Amino acid sequence: MQLPRALPITLCLSIALVTAASGQVPAKRNAGGRPCHNEAERAARWKPVAMPYHRADLTPREQQMVAKLADACRLMDTLYWHQSDLGGWAVYRVTQSPVLAQLFGIMGSRYDLLDENDSFLGEAVMPPGHELYTYGLTQVEIEQYAAAHPEAKAALYNPRTVVRGSPDHLQAVPYHEAYAEWLGPMAADLRAAAKLSSDPAFAHYLQLRANALLTDDYYASDIAWLDLKDPRIDLIFAPYETYLDNLLGVKTSYGGAILIRDEEQSRKLAVYQEQEAAMQQALPLPDEDKPSKQGQATPMEVVDAPLRAGDLRYGYQAVADNLPNDARIHAEKGTKKIFFKNFMDARVGAVILPIVAKMLTPAQLDDVTSDGYLTSTILHEISHGLGPTYARVDGKQVDIREAIGPMYSGLEEAKADVTGIFLAKWLVDHKILPENMLQTIYASYVAGIFRTLRFGLGEAHGRAEMMEFNYLLEHGALRQGGDGCYTIDYAAMPDAIASLAEKLLTFEAKGDQAGVEEWYAKYDVMPPALVRSLETTKEIPVDIVPEFELSSGVRP
Repeated sequence: MQLPRALPITLCLSIALVTAASGQVPAKRNAGGRPCHNEAERAARWKPVAMPYHRADLTPREQQMVAKLADACRLMDTLYWHQSDLGGWAVYRVTQSPVLAQLFGIMGSRYDLLDENDSFLGEAVMPPGHELYTYGLTQVEIEQYAAAHPEAKAALYNPRTVVRGSPDHLQAVPYHEAYAEWLGPMAADLRAAAKLSSDPAFAHYLQLRANALLTDDYYASDIAWLDLKDPRIDLIFAPYETYLDNLLGVKTSYGGAILIRDEEQSRKLAVYQEQEAAMQQALPLPDEDKPSKQGQATPMEVVDAPLRAGDLRYGYQAVADNLPNDARIHAEKGTKKIFFKNFMDARVGAVILPIVAKMLTPAQLDDVTSDGYLTSTILHEISHGLGPTYARVDGKQVDIREAIGPMYSGLEEAKADVTGIFLAKWLVDHKILPENMLQTIYASYVAGIFRTLRFGLGEAHGRAEMMEFNYLLEHGALRQGGDGCYTIDYAAMPDAIASLAEKLLTFEAKGDQAGVEEWYAKYDVMPPALVRSLETTKEIPVDIVPEFELSSGVRP
């Protein structure tokens, strides 16, 4: 096992012990595999950006409440590591190497998202299910066990259980039992924060969310969260996303964020809230796959996030979110769309504008704007809540995640991207957005693809946008010139986007796992010409690393 040069002998021994205890056997890299990077080179691809906490804008009591929420977020960070990478966590806690600690703080594991999850700590191979399953357990073994023990299937596929045991004797352990050590104190922090809140509805939500942490039943607290009316301070705090689970694609990881509302920017979102039901009906799907959104809640907020935790803190830095992910709530109530202004401003300035200066034809550079990027991001998040609620498989309603399997996360990200851009054209055609904004949205969307592709293909968003890029290239909406720069064919974009939106929405409506596999196989490949173009951006940060004033980190 090769170890980083910066680690002392005692730490080398501890890594070996952690690896042996976890049951992981280090795997040798192929001789012709990915190029190695030292720790400093890996870390240099991310730009640290200060995320200030504007406490002067809050009352003393609100500051006390935020402090309690921050305590809960720090506990969530530790819990997340126990879902992500116990071996990496053991090293992160004791390493004296600043650069190695920085990498752990970026990735949330020992696996580098920019190098297709290659380990920067020895040669361990990333388990597809991280810590959510027994090491070595395969999807086929789980499917076989569920077929032989149908009474166990629901628990094994439950989004909030950890699967343990051997292939001939599997056990599903509820999250509230597996992670009780952290969930109990987290719930206590939320209840303490509720007592400090001057907003009765927000206090009620915090109490319900504390209960949910200890029962794994988030329905009531999700409803209460959606019912909040323009809260000054808000909180994401739940196991929502499935990005860690590349085995079954159903297990959720804990993520959190403290949110402080930007009142002026939030008011500008009203036009999208008013049109959501109409946009659902405009999608290229049969009516039976477009459940009505009429009368559903569509709360939207523009916020600053002075602190994040868990899967919202590490790796890819989301500039927006659309939650909750419960299909029942999508059908009954709707979702909340959240736009992180401090993260979006940091991304556009530090990453996107420098990238397009290298990769987009000069004549189209001015088409990429912060407003265009914000609009495409808003439509992306709205589109997560649009389309089919369930898949139709053999005449039955099936959860889309379960029907598609581990490829779901990439499919859903692509669907939200492309459906959002499809709806931009609809909004322009219906004179809800000005006609001269469409090119700006198209260009800013393509700029976002260039940014995401620099993550590589080890993460759901990167895989999604790789497939989108190849489809647009194939259909003439993008073309590459002799100088390596890309030109957007604005006339070809509408048809290419419409056909791709229909394809992706239909995959979800039919639960077409085989069709998705074929689509991945065809489009989830980075062309050599693109690799060469991306090489020109190698000195530009791939993404930001938030440095939160409100947090000193999760290391003991």
